[in-house]
This record gives sequence, structure tokens and C-alpha cells, in this order.
Amino acid sequence: MTGRTYLAIPGPSVVPERVLNAMHRASPNIYEGEVVEMMNKLMADLRRVAMTRQNVAIYIANGHGAWEAANANLFSRGDKALLVATGLFGMGWANAAIRMGVDVEILDCGKSGPADPARVAERLKADTAHAIKVLMVTHVDTASSAKNDIVAMRKALDDAGHPALLAVDAVASLGCDELRMDDWGVDIVVGASQKGLMMPPGLGLLWFSDKAKERTAAADLRTPYWDWGPRAIGAEFYLYFGGTAPTLHLFAMREALAMILDEEGLEAVWARHARLARTVWAALEAWSAGNPHIGQNIANPAGRGHSVTAARISNGGALKLRRWLESEAGITLGVGLGMATADEPAYADFFRIGHMGHVNAHMVLGVLASMEAGMEALGISRGSGAVEAAAKTFGKA
Repeated sequence: MTGRTYLAIPGPSVVPERVLNAMHRASPNIYEGEVVEMMNKLMADLRRVAMTRQNVAIYIANGHGAWEAANANLFSRGDKALLVATGLFGMGWANAAIRMGVDVEILDCGKSGPADPARVAERLKADTAHAIKVLMVTHVDTASSAKNDIVAMRKALDDAGHPALLAVDAVASLGCDELRMDDWGVDIVVGASQKGLMMPPGLGLLWFSDKAKERTAAADLRTPYWDWGPRAIGAEFYLYFGGTAPTLHLFAMREALAMILDEEGLEAVWARHARLARTVWAALEAWSAGNPHIGQNIANPAGRGHSVTAARISNGGALKLRRWLESEAGITLGVGLGMATADEPAYADFFRIGHMGHVNAHMVLGVLASMEAGMEALGISRGSGAVEAAAKTFGKA
């Protein structure tokens, strides 16, 4: 196929050429020089992207590794946690903690909308013995695209007078949706390099408050590699990484954070993602008008993340469209996750559109126009005017 292909999935996201070029170099001296000297600024910029003045640790891992890093530092075996689940990835974090020996109570809020903070508050108030050590919440679930209200989760803790730490999985939201760790009273933020931060997979990230560091000092799940203490301080360069540094990823991160923080600006990045998300939603709303076989997973726009949109086309239409786009248009959409198992017929009904990181209007509008062409070619019935609605939505913003 001629021309460039486009990976419109919710991570790994598109890596800017500047970031790729920053990595395209020989391995540097890891004892002195540029890569060592840039670490103070890099760590400061990581704090800026999570809107915190507190602690940050870098791991050579993906988001699942970052989950494990959080679990290892937060808990001793047998500790109790309350996890609020709104999709597959919330369940995934819970299962990772359970396998490490944590007593996780899952508050399953379904996968078609955000969690109800009142349910969370009710459960916390019932925990009069304060057995729950950590409240774990996914900000945006990559599978369902549900976005939880983190400010409301903090309020639920405060209103209950509950001392549990607030831990937030922001893998799919960091650098896409508004997230203010310190202002919102978040104690732990879990992130990764391959989504809103516009880098290849390979780095897991953990931000943690001074309160979390102090309260979990005796956590017995902590092992030498996952220990966040040496990584946050970096008394020697190798200690930032528990060993050999991921040097080329560090050069990529320096370039990506410069683009996000110093050139576009973090709040402008959030606004761009919100605008592009509304553009995608407008097309889907037009396609679904009078066509109940097409729809978005999250009905209320207020409960949708700005980095990914989960949707469906029934009767296997999603699978047919994904395959058509891959072969005819060079576009890859994300598969549906957690809506049905791979051996169920309904598995073919779900898909996701990633609009995170290094994306702009022509990329998103190009995907939507190609989807329109695919539906026409496949004879998928749909409402009219979707591309026009998307263009108008983007133009009005």
C-alpha cells in the first residue's frame, strides 16, 4: 500500500518525528555528560505534566509494570484496598494487586459510564475501622473510555473522614485529559510513555505524594527493583532506573515533554484533545441517528475520556469495518476490549478510536472520512452527514 499507514488505536500512539529523531543516535556515555546532566530538568518536567511538586519515579516497563510498581510500594501482603472499576483496565489493576497478595474489594460500576461517587462515599463511610488503606480509581479506562471524576473521589474520602490514600491510574489520560495531582488531592498517579506522552512503549511512571511515601514506608511487598525511594532521589544516576538507564527513551522523553509543556502548553494540549474528542463524537452521533445498531459506549459526553472513544456496530459490523480500513485505507482502529470475550459473536461488534497524543484535525477527520467510505463500501446502514457534523464541530471549537 502506498502512502503512510495510520495507527488510530488507543496506544501505542503516533510518535512525532522529532521524538523518533531524538532517539536515533548512538548510545551515550552513562557515567557523565548529556544524559546524566539532563535528569534534573527531566524529573522536574515529569512533575509538571502531572501537576505536582512531589515525587516521581521512572521504571523500564509498560503500564502493567507501573501497576505492579504502585502495588509493591503501597501495600503489605494482606492489606485491604477498594478499587472502583469502570472497565477492563480497572479490573486488570485489581487482579494484579490480588495476585500480589492484596485484599482488593472491587466496586464494579459497570462499563457504560463513570462511577457514582455516592456509591464510593457510602462504602467508605461503612468502613468505620478504616481497614481500607488505598482507594484505587482509573481516571480514563482505555477499554470502555469511561472517565471518572477524580475530584469527586477525593471529596468522597474527605466527606467520610477516611484516611485511605487516593491512587489513580492515568495511563490513558495523562497528557490528554485535565489532571491536577496536587490540587485534586491525589496521592499516587500511574502513567506510561506510549499514549498521551507521545513516546514508544517502554517506560512506566509513578508519581507519589510525600504522605504516601511516609505512610507506606514499611510496605513489605516492596522489592529492590520496584522500590520508588532510590528512583525518586537518584543519588547516583543508575539509581533512577534500578540499573542501566533507558538512554534512548530518555532523549525521546526530553523532546516529547518540551513539545507538551514548553511549546504547546499543557492546558492547550488538554483543550486540543477535548476538541478532537468532540469531533469524533459528532460523527458517531450522526451515524447512530435512527440506527440503534451503531452507538457510543458512554452515552453521556461528560463521562467520556478525551483520548479514546469506545463504540459499536452490531452484527459484526465493527470487525468488518476494521478489516476494510486496514486493507483499503491503511488505518488501524482499536479492537473492543472487555465488552465481550473473543469467542463470543458480539466480540466483532466493538471497536475503539484512539485520538491521543500527537494528533490533529487532518488525522482525526481523515479517519472519520475513511470510516464513512468503509461503511458505504460494506453497505452498513447509518445516519447521514457524519463527516460534515465532525467538520462543523471542529470548526466551531
